[in-house]
Amino acid sequence: MSKSDYYELLGASRDASADDLKKLYRKLAMKYHPDKNPGDKESEHKFKEISEAYDVLRDEQKRAAYDRYGHAAFEQGGMGGGAGGFGGGGFDFAGGFGDIFEEMFGEILGGGGRRRAGGGGEPAGQRGADLRYDMTITLDEAFKGCEKTIKVASLVSCETCKGSGAAAGSSPTTCSTCDGHGRVRMQQGFFTIERTCPTCQGAGRVIKDPCKSCMGSGRVRKERTLAVTIPAGVESGTRIRLSGEGEAGARGAHAGDLYVILSVGGHPLFQRDGANLHIRVPIPMTMAALGGKVAVPVIDGSTAEVEVKAGTQTGHQVRLRSKGMSVLRSTARGDLYVDLMVETPSHLSKRQKELLEEFAIESEKNKTHPESESFFAKVKDMLGV
Repeated sequence: MSKSDYYELLGASRDASADDLKKLYRKLAMKYHPDKNPGDKESEHKFKEISEAYDVLRDEQKRAAYDRYGHAAFEQGGMGGGAGGFGGGGFDFAGGFGDIFEEMFGEILGGGGRRRAGGGGEPAGQRGADLRYDMTITLDEAFKGCEKTIKVASLVSCETCKGSGAAAGSSPTTCSTCDGHGRVRMQQGFFTIERTCPTCQGAGRVIKDPCKSCMGSGRVRKERTLAVTIPAGVESGTRIRLSGEGEAGARGAHAGDLYVILSVGGHPLFQRDGANLHIRVPIPMTMAALGGKVAVPVIDGSTAEVEVKAGTQTGHQVRLRSKGMSVLRSTARGDLYVDLMVETPSHLSKRQKELLEEFAIESEKNKTHPESESFFAKVKDMLGV
């Protein structure tokens, strides 16, 4: 009986990516899983077929051989039959599918990845949790960069037992349930599933005489003071990672990381737009009419002179290049935009009123307000006046 095409079994095109294949396999595996179809031999057979297909196509070398030679690449005496081939006995379901199922569904069934406790020199136990710290800084601090100290209360390695969890004079012993592997195997129908050992919780070791300071956990809660370097140019939402400053891992496992999330506060003069800054500068009506110069503050503490042209209107904008915010991880700076606002005088003296009245009369004669004159002319046309 001829075998079905592996790509057709998974419903995949021949140029499907590894991620696409994984998604298709997962969907089909959940559909035909024997636990969902107890006693259904057809579903069991289908499940074996798609698992065999995925085992071949997920491996680049096997997939290349299959694309070239088809099923013959894995049949005894075919392309896989030699010493350098893919094995002479066809698909090894017992050996191959365990890896596939662990990869696809390990987390769902309580596994924690394929790491084994007690091997490769890696500390046993679970990595510590990552922590978050929210910090607000001023716009000036964001411009210059700064050093901050923060206090963080978290789980740290127990000093009494050095994180082992065992009392002085004793040490953890190998878990008898999993023989130190941290995982146990369970038979589910025709295949075997590995999951975290329920006795040692994946640590591979058990503590018979726990440390009284940490009650065997290897960790205690403590407040720490940490230094945080904030580079110039940061914005709200910038995340600074302090590696290994999160919670300590259980029983000597690696610590998590601490993430400082920044929020940049407002400023009494400047409004920020990315690397650029805006500042509203009021100017007297007389300066707007006659022209002049005005000194404008800059975020770095200096001042810049801005020329006000005669006849300047409210909203006129002057751009000062490289006078804005620092740019993160760069020596460049943004620009400063000066938005000029014409201020109408108030609390006039008698003499000032007389002068303005004279000015108004002269303005009518000389037509010195072209925009307002144009506007009201359009109003009259609209109203038919």
